[in-house]
Amino acid sequence: MKLTFLGAAGEVTGSQHLIETTHRRILLDCGFFQGPRAESRRKNETFHCQPKDLDAVILSHAHIDHCGNLPQLYRKGFRGPVFCTDATADIAEIMLMDSAKIQREDAKYLTRKLKKNHPPVEPLYTEEDVRELIRNFEPCLFSKWYDLTDDGEVQLRFHPAGHVLGSAITELLVKDGTEHRKVVFTGDLGRRDMPLLKDPVPVEGADVLICESTYGNRIHPPAQDIKSELKRIIGEAHLQGGRVIIPAFSFGRTQQIVYYLNELTNSKELDCLPMFLDSPLASRLTQVFRRYDHTLDADVQETLRFDDDPFGFECLTEIESQKQSIELNDRRGCFVVISASGMCENGRVVHHLKQALPHPQNHVILMGYQAPHTTGRHIAERRKFVRIFDRDVALNAKVEQLEGLSAHADVVDFKWWFEESTKRGHFGKVFLVHGEADSAKALAQTIRDYCDEDPIIPQFGESFDIP
Repeated sequence: MKLTFLGAAGEVTGSQHLIETTHRRILLDCGFFQGPRAESRRKNETFHCQPKDLDAVILSHAHIDHCGNLPQLYRKGFRGPVFCTDATADIAEIMLMDSAKIQREDAKYLTRKLKKNHPPVEPLYTEEDVRELIRNFEPCLFSKWYDLTDDGEVQLRFHPAGHVLGSAITELLVKDGTEHRKVVFTGDLGRRDMPLLKDPVPVEGADVLICESTYGNRIHPPAQDIKSELKRIIGEAHLQGGRVIIPAFSFGRTQQIVYYLNELTNSKELDCLPMFLDSPLASRLTQVFRRYDHTLDADVQETLRFDDDPFGFECLTEIESQKQSIELNDRRGCFVVISASGMCENGRVVHHLKQALPHPQNHVILMGYQAPHTTGRHIAERRKFVRIFDRDVALNAKVEQLEGLSAHADVVDFKWWFEESTKRGHFGKVFLVHGEADSAKALAQTIRDYCDEDPIIPQFGESFDIP
């Protein structure tokens, strides 16, 4: 058996790992590289495996850096099944259709920048590619074994990863000639005691473990602090008559925030202020959360005993049309807007920020990490002016940055997961992926005592034979 690391190796984007046996080729994830436009397009338009030769793809979850290049894989000849959980299948369809729209808009933008007589830039894939791909999805239940191949050479079982709705730890039993190997891929491992999701499930060891390492050198603040901070900030804005703008990623983060606001209004800790969810994508994804609310954690199940919708309440309005969104600009008094994108780079939230930033009675709540050179980072740095739509906008609003809702395991969660897993079995070879160098090295030190061998930090394109 051979492993080749074709993405999220030495970095935290573009998850893609190839398993090869004598007769089978299986891809773990097929994500987009995300970053500067030209660099990410160059990376994403080329595959370093042969799509036509793949027998199957196993998808850990529906974040774009894990699923975003699947339609192009199909476009270039892949026709095998895509195994994932049922919730991931539903969410991936929504996320990939949105991504196809972005591909089309990016292609138009890049074409306008070209010299005359240069052939137009084509999108990496289209909505039709997404529709064709989705037909090959094979939804699977948690904790049940599935045969990936007719001859039984590869068997699959999913366990909850606790990262986002539908996210899974993949457990594979692989037969290669006379050799039998157990391979585990964490995908993105989640945190314990997070809103909405059940905790990640330990496994019974593995001969080969491919483990993410995004925050292998960090301890996150408690998630519950976010709820009290939302209460404080919105309360201050209410007294000052200002608006609150919350840029939030459409999948996962938005639903967590809405759930907390629902709890605060149910308990009467917040007055019933006008609140708006201004992201059609987030609204569609929230419908999936409602559909799978029976799979969410014990706190949600308790809420469902007296509240049939943990993601909606009297004060919350879901905005659909652009006209409704624009009308919020002229609204008076205190209100709250939750809108994508999380790093303030595009989408409707940019318009809301343009209106809100100049006024000191307003508040902006940044939920988590803001990457360098993004509008969100400039706001987090409290610059005097922020560039929006090619204009310098004065930053006089109050800025709060809340860190407690990261969906990735931190060093404490990793240590717990490895301890619990090695009570049940052992880990042979361990490969640390999906992390910057410092984080991966720190995690390697933390988990060394739980592994038979020193963990390996593979780089892009590296292959390893598993004897």
